Amino acid sequence: MGSERARHPFEIELERLERRVDELVMICGQLKEENRSLRQRQEALINERAGLLQKNEQVRARVEAMIGRLKALEQGS
Repeated sequence: MGSERARHPFEIELERLERRVDELVMICGQLKEENRSLRQRQEALINERAGLLQKNEQVRARVEAMIGRLKALEQGS
């Protein structure tokens, strides 16, 4: 019995550490999933930004062309 009592605090500590390791493994998995999700979102935002920049450039070119036509009309009058 004496040896069982000596092991008991050790076993309790070992179980506590096992639970903590399990928690950390779970948290690590959650963080990996969150990281993956954030990387996907970042990629989507990068692609969206590129599309918006391209549209902005197209609109700018069209506006400049309209201004050029208006100036030509104004000079023709």
